[in-house]
Amino acid sequence: MAKSSGILFFLVTLWMALSCGSPEGTFIKGKIGHLDSTYILATYLSSDSLAIDTIPVDSKGRFNHAVNPDTLTAYSLYLDHYESAVVVFADKDDRITVNGDALLPDLIKVRGNEVNDALTLFKSENEDLLKQRELLLANLRLSSELDTGNTLSRSRQEELLKLNVLNHELALRAEESIKANPAKLSSLILINSFFVQSDNPTVLERVLGYMQGEIMQSELALKLQAYSEMINRSAEGARMPYFTLKDEEGEEIRSHDFRGKYLLLSFVSTAGDDSREMIELLKEEYDQMDEEEVAFVTIYIDSDVYPMGYSESDSLAWITIPEKRGWGADIVESYNVQYIPYNILIDPDGIIKVRNIPAHGIAEVIAEASGE
Repeated sequence: MAKSSGILFFLVTLWMALSCGSPEGTFIKGKIGHLDSTYILATYLSSDSLAIDTIPVDSKGRFNHAVNPDTLTAYSLYLDHYESAVVVFADKDDRITVNGDALLPDLIKVRGNEVNDALTLFKSENEDLLKQRELLLANLRLSSELDTGNTLSRSRQEELLKLNVLNHELALRAEESIKANPAKLSSLILINSFFVQSDNPTVLERVLGYMQGEIMQSELALKLQAYSEMINRSAEGARMPYFTLKDEEGEEIRSHDFRGKYLLLSFVSTAGDDSREMIELLKEEYDQMDEEEVAFVTIYIDSDVYPMGYSESDSLAWITIPEKRGWGADIVESYNVQYIPYNILIDPDGIIKVRNIPAHGIAEVIAEASGE
C-alpha cells in the first residue's frame, strides 16, 4: 500500500511539474537574426484601440512573449526601429514560433496555427522570388540615399522595372494559391497583401470572386469587398469622382470646371527626383497643347509647409494645389492614388481615360483620341 501511494504521489508531482512547465495562454516566441535593437515592438488592435507591447530580445535574437487575444488577432512585429515588420496571427492558447532574419523580413517563417502555416508555406514555395525582391528593395534604398545625378537615377529606374516584374510574378503565384484555397482566411490575407494596391481594380474584383463559403462574411472579406467597390469608381472607363480643391490663392477648383476639356490630374511630391523629373516632362507636353482643349492640375500631396518650398510650383503654367491633408486628402482616396508621381487623364466627357499615364505620352494620347 505504501509503495502504491509513493507511485501515485510521484505521478501527481510529475503532472504538476509538466503543467507548470506548459502554462495556459498564448505565447509568441522565436529567434530573429541580425537584429540591430534589443527589443521588438508588437502592435495589435485591442478593444478598437491600437495597443503596443515592447518585447525584449537577447543577444542571439531570441524572445518569448505572452499575449491574451479573445479571438484570432494580427500582431505586427516591428524590427529594428520600424525598419521592417512581420505579421503574426494568434488565437487563444496558440503556441506561435517566429524564425528568420531581420535582413529578409518577407522570408521570416511563422508557425503555430492554420493561418500562419498556410502563409509560411506560400513563403517557402516562393522563397527565391521573395529573396530577389528583398535584395532589389535594399538596392533601391541604397541608391536613393546615394543618388546625386542622372546615372544613378537611370539605374534606379531599371531596378524599379525589375521590381515590378517580380511583384507581378508573385501576384500570379498568390492568385494560384487563392484559387486552390477559396475558403481559407490565409487566401484573404494574400489578397490583402498582393492585390489591394493594384492599379487595376478588375484584378482585385477577380480574385475576390474566387472566395467562397463562410469566410466571405468575415470582417476582412467585407472590408475588401467595400474597397473593391470604391476603387472601381475611379477605374478606367468610370465617370470621374467629384472633387473640390483650393489653389494657392484659396480659390475653389471643382471637377465640373473642366467640362469639355481633357483634364490631367497629376499627383506629385514637393521633393524627390521622380516628381521633379515628371514636372519637367509635363512642361514639355503642356507646351504642345491648346489651353482651350486641355487643362492640367498638379496636386502636391505632401505639402505640410505653406507656402510650398518647392520653387518649381511657382513656374508652372497651370493650376497647382497644395493639398494640406496630404495622403489623407479626399481626392487621394477617391481617385485611388497609391504612390507618387501619378497621372490620371480624363476625357472631355468626364470619363477616366488612362490611369498612370506616362508624362511623355500625354500629348500623343490626346492627339490620337481627338483624331488629330
